[in-house]
Amino acid sequence: MPFYLLKRHNNLMEPPFPRRKGRFLDFLHCNYSIIFKPILDMKLKKIYTNLLFKVFCGILIGILVGWLTIKGWFPQWTYRILLTFKVLFSSFLGFAIPLIIMGLVMPSISKLGKSAGRLLLITVGIAYAFTLFSGFSTYFASEAIFPTLLENQRIDPMVDEMVLTPFFTIQMPPITDIMTALVLSFIMGIGLSLREKSTLFQVIEEFGEIVNWLIAKAIIPVLPYYIMAIFAEITFGGKVVSVIAVFFKLIVVLFIMHILLLIIQYLIAGGIAKKNPFKSLTTMLPAYATALGTQSSAATIPVTLQQATKMGVSPRIAGFVIPLCATIHLSGSTMKITSCAMALMILEGMPFDIELFSGFIMMLGIIMVAAPGVPGGAIMAALGILSSMLGFSEEQQGLMIALYVAMDSFGTACNVTGDGAVALIVNKIEENKEK
Repeated sequence: MPFYLLKRHNNLMEPPFPRRKGRFLDFLHCNYSIIFKPILDMKLKKIYTNLLFKVFCGILIGILVGWLTIKGWFPQWTYRILLTFKVLFSSFLGFAIPLIIMGLVMPSISKLGKSAGRLLLITVGIAYAFTLFSGFSTYFASEAIFPTLLENQRIDPMVDEMVLTPFFTIQMPPITDIMTALVLSFIMGIGLSLREKSTLFQVIEEFGEIVNWLIAKAIIPVLPYYIMAIFAEITFGGKVVSVIAVFFKLIVVLFIMHILLLIIQYLIAGGIAKKNPFKSLTTMLPAYATALGTQSSAATIPVTLQQATKMGVSPRIAGFVIPLCATIHLSGSTMKITSCAMALMILEGMPFDIELFSGFIMMLGIIMVAAPGVPGGAIMAALGILSSMLGFSEEQQGLMIALYVAMDSFGTACNVTGDGAVALIVNKIEENKEK
């Protein structure tokens, strides 16, 4: 019996092209809908649900809406709807940021304190040192490169867009300011870490779960639309060309910088552990490639564990350090946030110096420990100090989100690959202790 008749007999989907003679072609016709179409649909679904793809589409649609509105080919009320959404979501973000800081930092510090042992303190110390090194090295590299790279490119304050205003606005004042939320989080987290049992700890932990839900379900999914509205406004204000040019330059520079950062981390780890740094880095490449696809440190843990043991890290140390560093070691994220913040400050003509960024980088290292492990989670956790310490406006925060998400894949890959360097150092310290 021909394959296509067998397919009809089983009530399977017909192929979208006419049947042809020949058993091989019949086989292809029959199995298109059974084998190839589900695989293609699965791949397309993965692309459509990817945050980077959504942000990219949001940028393109926003630019298109702004340009068509300028030309008069699009009704102004469409642009005003986007402007209204942008203002409302910005107000909601301003309200949510103190809650995000408290919901992430308080449970994180209290949990670290409860289980604080020698191995934990060593791992946290090395991860934080790597994060600080990433932040400060990025600052000095950006200070040397960006003024020349971004020369004659400035984002002037918008004027034209003030002609069109939102349909309405709703004020959502935050329950407290950013610094108060940070100080309160440190006090509560440290205090709870010193107590054996506490009902308040359970409350704080559940509050943290609610905040993680808020980020994953109510903020991250809406970000592409928010970025679309921001780029519509930027285009309407005549600034889109300079912004897009800066985007591409930053992506190229940061890609090179994160490769150099990984090489330096493994040179340090290899020198301490007495191992070939380039061979160790090559061993971790499967974890790097996996993180590029998953955009999640947590989802890459099995591969990172496997490659860390291949480097010579003991299974006991790898089993402790790798899952922990997937949460607390975000050198790549720190590098992206620091460099993007400096680039925007240069473009906006905002003053900055090492004193300003020293406090910012040290605080950012702590914030990164508490950042949720979802795509875009690190930049959401950092919005508070971008606003309070660097003075970023809502529009600048939106541009930071767009820049960060555009480079999320290799930032996550940098974080994950760097976890192997931390594991090498911790493993060597434990070996020396046992001797």
